[in-house]
Amino acid sequence: SLRRWLDQVLIVAKGANGERIEYHDRKRYLWLLSLTVPLPPIIAVWLYHVLDQNSWVLFFPFAYTFTLIPLLDAIFGEDPSDPPPEILEIMEHDLYYRVLLYVAIFLFWLSAIVTTWFVGTHEIPILAMIFLAISVGQNNGTAITVGHEFGHRSTLQDKLMSKLMLALSAYGHFAIEHNRGHHAHVATPEDSASARYGENLYHFFIRDSLGALTRGWGYETERLRRKGHRWWHWSNDILHSYAISAVAVVTIFYLFGLAILPFMAIAFVTGWMALSQANYVEHYGLLRQRDENGKYEPCAPRHSWNTNHVVSNLMLFHLQRHSDHHTYPLRPYQTLRNFDDLPSLPSGYPGSFWLAAVPPLWFKVMNPKALDWAGGDEKLLNHG
Repeated sequence: SLRRWLDQVLIVAKGANGERIEYHDRKRYLWLLSLTVPLPPIIAVWLYHVLDQNSWVLFFPFAYTFTLIPLLDAIFGEDPSDPPPEILEIMEHDLYYRVLLYVAIFLFWLSAIVTTWFVGTHEIPILAMIFLAISVGQNNGTAITVGHEFGHRSTLQDKLMSKLMLALSAYGHFAIEHNRGHHAHVATPEDSASARYGENLYHFFIRDSLGALTRGWGYETERLRRKGHRWWHWSNDILHSYAISAVAVVTIFYLFGLAILPFMAIAFVTGWMALSQANYVEHYGLLRQRDENGKYEPCAPRHSWNTNHVVSNLMLFHLQRHSDHHTYPLRPYQTLRNFDDLPSLPSGYPGSFWLAAVPPLWFKVMNPKALDWAGGDEKLLNHG
């Protein structure tokens, strides 16, 4: 049986007192679900040809992300369990989890290439093209999850992988703003990537996107200035990722002409919105308090909305265990932990994105949760 097969994944560690610690890692091969995320657009293109050019199959990727995954989250529920600390230390250095990230890079780029080629070489109904572009953009925005994971690491190779993934959405400034800005100012009015109490997703999208762009460029320009360089210097990390995006876009227009512009525009904007959707649900309304000297309290697990819905967590490389990530930003995805009494989202990210897309429903569900988090005192929430 599947359970017996998964139980064979045994990790053995030695405790502080020399005792033998055994742990059956049932999630190890379930992490392969993360590699299915880029595949629906490719599957849709394949089905289009297999099923005699039936354009309805091009709606499949959208339904997969926003219907099937929330449904699976509801069916399989949450998994709040954590391996013992000694086991987490072993998992942290396990090459398997790093390999998954590299495979994901290949698949996300393959998915973008295949779907762009398909739209550039086939005449399909406008509505099908729009939904396919939205799905590709959502995919490219999700790819930022992988770029985010590499962006928190320090080697040149890791930083290059991060830039490569951010290039899919032409969002090369993200890693700079996220590491130097968001992590420093999270859950405060100073952070453009922290949604305010009562702020709807669409207003936040504009504020978040502009804030990420201006703050990212501001941080990088200042870094270069301290070294005596102008912003266009070859060592500008943002320009590296932008250059990859530029080469891809110029190649696409050269191969397929300006007719593909609507598809590209929708995909890019949707990719930016996908990131803002994640930012929106991760910190909505939460606020770090100031001490008597006016200094913000340290970021704690309670300053991020968390969710342990197992299916979407496996697909998004544990991004939804956001509380531990902000407390320990350098902790790799496979070892992110759950804590008791965390503010929790009602669903995984795909289901929460649906909720956020309809502001009255989002406020109805999440405002009471935010007020409960603040002990009923609305003044303790982030109003901007």
